Amino acid sequence: MAGLSILVIGDSHLAQSNYLISSLHDDLTRQGAQVHSIGVCGVLPYDWTVSKVGSCGGAERVGTRPTVESSTGKTTAVAQLIQAERPDLVLVVLGDTMAAYKQPDFPMNWVWQQVGALTGAIAATGTRCAWVGPAWGQEGGKYGKTYARVELVSRFLATNVEPCTYIDSLEMSRRGQWPTIDGQHFSSNGYRAWGDGIAKAVMRLPLPRAGAAGPAGAARQ
Repeated sequence: MAGLSILVIGDSHLAQSNYLISSLHDDLTRQGAQVHSIGVCGVLPYDWTVSKVGSCGGAERVGTRPTVESSTGKTTAVAQLIQAERPDLVLVVLGDTMAAYKQPDFPMNWVWQQVGALTGAIAATGTRCAWVGPAWGQEGGKYGKTYARVELVSRFLATNVEPCTYIDSLEMSRRGQWPTIDGQHFSSNGYRAWGDGIAKAVMRLPLPRAGAAGPAGAARQ
């Protein structure tokens, strides 16, 4: 992974300094990658094809610099980010925001449109990508998460994120194994375990040669 440029984008699981923007970012960096992570709370896949101000916080981190948090956060269209940085890999962390845990039915057609908008935007640039699905969390809590629904979401994403490679977070732990603060967001120990699991999965991917996508924004590091 040494020398690879990785752009990580996602939702609230990346939007605070003690979340994946710390654990996952650090794990990838320790493997020699040049990492730029951006998380915006509450966003959906389509929101990463445009510029959108968030409503519940965001965070950004570049290389070994400290995380910069915001009370709102803002997405930047992924095509614009890729054009500016030429990453070797785009890593998408999105799942829980589409799960509609409190609704009786999973909005499959709507989710398919959301996912297709983002994967299509990435595919149009020719950049390799991987999509990280939701983790088990714990049932109940503020967001009404259920194991049945998160399993359904994961199965759906596994067959609908091409050309991105799917990374199944459900394989990284047992149900309820990682402690959460609200059923959906993990404690620091949970995020550390999830970040480690994702980083190991990324290392198993058929990664491109470093710099294959072009200059990777080294000045940002």
